[in-house]
Amino acid sequence: MNIHEYQAKGILKKYNVPVPEGYAVFSVDEAVAAAQKLPTDVCVVKAQIHAGGRGKGGGVKIAKSKADVKGLAEQILGMTLITHQTGPEGKKVNKLLVEQGVDIDRELYLGMVLDRGESQFVMMASTEGGVEIEKVAATTPEKILKVWIDPAVGLQGFQARQLAFGLGLQGKQVGNAVKFMMALYIAFTANDCSLAEINPLVVTKSGDVLALDAKINFDDSALYRHKDILELRDLDEEDPFEVEASKDDLNYIKLDGNVGCMVNGAGLAMATMDIIKLAGGEPANFLDVGGGANVETVRNGFKIILKDPNVKAVLINIFGGIVRCDRVAQGVIEAVKSIDVSVPVIIRLEGTNAKEAGVLLRESGMDFIVASTLEDAAQKVVDVLK
Repeated sequence: MNIHEYQAKGILKKYNVPVPEGYAVFSVDEAVAAAQKLPTDVCVVKAQIHAGGRGKGGGVKIAKSKADVKGLAEQILGMTLITHQTGPEGKKVNKLLVEQGVDIDRELYLGMVLDRGESQFVMMASTEGGVEIEKVAATTPEKILKVWIDPAVGLQGFQARQLAFGLGLQGKQVGNAVKFMMALYIAFTANDCSLAEINPLVVTKSGDVLALDAKINFDDSALYRHKDILELRDLDEEDPFEVEASKDDLNYIKLDGNVGCMVNGAGLAMATMDIIKLAGGEPANFLDVGGGANVETVRNGFKIILKDPNVKAVLINIFGGIVRCDRVAQGVIEAVKSIDVSVPVIIRLEGTNAKEAGVLLRESGMDFIVASTLEDAAQKVVDVLK
């Protein structure tokens, strides 16, 4: 789950991670009032959307005086902000963060993720603050410093100092950076985060270390124990198809292709998308209906997939382990009877009672295209689209 910058900074502040003073606002009048509370004449007006690159898209403006905040808020609030992460359709700005100006000396980068390969956390730092870390990794990977953290012992002081010295910090800057990193680690682990990214991490001319920007993602599987974080979810920032699918406990992610995919199991879903691509097709979605595919889950899956106007065919790929294939086949038949499916449906069922399932599908009187293998299913999808 993603949250807004102002929400991320609110969480960091609870764990004594230094952030600039700022206020989330939802109108121009609120922006003007917020500016009056700030300790600096120079203010920053920031669009709040779930996407990076806001500054380049015109969503971050510096007000040289508090009197300028009103005009900038009027410019940004309600605009459709287009960045490299929003796509050409952009996102409408419904809220702003009005923040104090900061006397910046250096801009750095600090991030933290879980390294699943090492079963440890990794904290990363770079002198290339304000630059997309993916570009740094691709062009100058030697500028990314990393320390791996054993979750059994946590981030150690010497590791934080290693990063601070590697960033070229000196004097009081080192101590402030170490305190920042230690607090960030505690915030990360306490809230079951999957990503924390501070870009830029700034060093002020007085030697303070602040999170000028903050991005935090959370492990969805752990949200059941963080009801307060779950309340931060902004459904307006999420794909409406994905929101609807989550209400039916379906794991759905929209893609750009034209082959709708309905699969049980995340690994099989990934393999299905790969083989569709290999056959020359383009998957329109990732959809995992879970281990117990039945009439209701299949029906809900069809409804979500067919709402995408780009979908020209549907591939159902189910492995009958927990659930028998003949029950899945009967579920597909009943689901298609109850909704309008106007595109070709290719079905590949494998596992328990797969032969019986094939008989049910062929004798259903419906125009299902039954495939014998995953490769056969992918080829049949591509052929029918041609």
